Amino acid sequence: MLRILTKKKTLQHRKQNHRKQLHHRHGHHSHHYPSEHHQSPASRAERMQAIQSPAFRVSPLEPLRKQSNSGGANVGTSKKKVSWIKPISASASSTAPKRETDPKKRVVITGMGLVSVFGNDVDVFYDRLLSGESGIGSIDRFDASKFPTRFGGQIRGFSSEGYIDGKNDRRLDDSLRYCLVAGKKALEDAALSGDKLSKIDKERVGVLVGSGMGGLSIFADNVQTFIEKGHRKITPFFIPYTITNMGSALLAIDLGFMGPNYSISTACATSNYCFYAAANHIRKGEADIMIAGGNEAALVPIGLGGFVACRALSQRNDDPKTASRPWDKDRDGFVMGEGSGVLIMESLEHAMKRDAPIIAEYLGGAINCDAYHMTDPRADGHGVSSCIERSLEDAGVSPEEVNYINAHATSTIAGDLAEGNAIKKVFKNTSEIKMNGTKSMIGHCLGAAGGLEAIATVKAITTGWLHPTINQFNPEPSIEFDTVSNVKKQHEVNVAISNSFGFGGHNSVVVFSAFKP
Repeated sequence: MLRILTKKKTLQHRKQNHRKQLHHRHGHHSHHYPSEHHQSPASRAERMQAIQSPAFRVSPLEPLRKQSNSGGANVGTSKKKVSWIKPISASASSTAPKRETDPKKRVVITGMGLVSVFGNDVDVFYDRLLSGESGIGSIDRFDASKFPTRFGGQIRGFSSEGYIDGKNDRRLDDSLRYCLVAGKKALEDAALSGDKLSKIDKERVGVLVGSGMGGLSIFADNVQTFIEKGHRKITPFFIPYTITNMGSALLAIDLGFMGPNYSISTACATSNYCFYAAANHIRKGEADIMIAGGNEAALVPIGLGGFVACRALSQRNDDPKTASRPWDKDRDGFVMGEGSGVLIMESLEHAMKRDAPIIAEYLGGAINCDAYHMTDPRADGHGVSSCIERSLEDAGVSPEEVNYINAHATSTIAGDLAEGNAIKKVFKNTSEIKMNGTKSMIGHCLGAAGGLEAIATVKAITTGWLHPTINQFNPEPSIEFDTVSNVKKQHEVNVAISNSFGFGGHNSVVVFSAFKP
């Protein structure tokens, strides 16, 4: 209480001094200082900036919250400010900042790697998506017979040969195995494997691969060991292989990357949060290359049981392949999946210097929070619509330029409609936009979902083909978009966005386009 009173007195004292300085500066001794109600928003902002003491300064994470003055590109120099509180109007596209032109701050995608229910090859993954194939089937890695949901997007026949040595391969949680393989395959795709790694400055290469659940299998197994045999039988790898940052750490340890290295865990929005933060490290000059994405391996008894308890999962056990059906009236919940999706994000300047293969461009992104409910989305979609608007502002594009959306589209009753409502708030003309749901085929990969869907988004840009949203039997009439129902479509993508939202109200949107020099 004493600390609070002291802060209040300090604040009052600074306010009084500031008033005196203003009167002296302008010579208006006979005028009263304008009340809070009669000040313009700009005046209030200037006043608060002037009186802000160290005790009231913002946290170090404020750049992630505020979308920085130029989308993280020109921190401290740009005059274009983005309000964190006031939503940006979709009609205000004429005042949106131009796209970044500085090669040091333009962020390009030079490599992609994944582990998925369709295998570990990006091209095969997308070909199977284009064919409308479902990767959903009965769970057989454990006895699921007593669960009300007994199916998912289970990865079968996974091999890490050539990417993880045998001893570590036996010890690691699957989430870490997926992360290491996806990350190293992305580096191969970016022409950064083998001897080529020795030619780059490893102190300027960072890793930001997150996970929603961490090493859930290792965690569950060792809890059981503790209950049955006591603490002496817990493996020394229990903590290291459970915490969510270990995927990023192991990639760096294996390859010697000494740049920014951490993880973000925002449930199903994790991967997009990682892309957004990774791009900002590059734009601020803190790294030349960032390995970013997400990994997840929660399709284990405790993970399945937990989501069953949340009443979030489909129970269409008689026909698992049709269970994930975004925007269909008969949807009854999402389907669990697993895997990892990783992008190599690189400054254009660095990519050009090493003659890297440039696949696409990351234009910008945004993150925010619904501040509404732990698991339910806001029905009006306000948090999501605001996030989309801010992502476009950060990217320097107008809503009219976007013609493809890779939607979050989990196949939940409330979530699909809330996302649709949010999108309609931002994009007034829906006739030119096509929108699909990758989860209809691979399930919901939780922390890895955004990573895999970003790869699908980039492949849509580079191939000119959109994969279908399968299982569209009885479409919701309120979804006024072309959802690429059941059959792939040819479509030249101008600007694409990829949405990911997570428990806790975490919203994230990233923006991609074809690379144009």
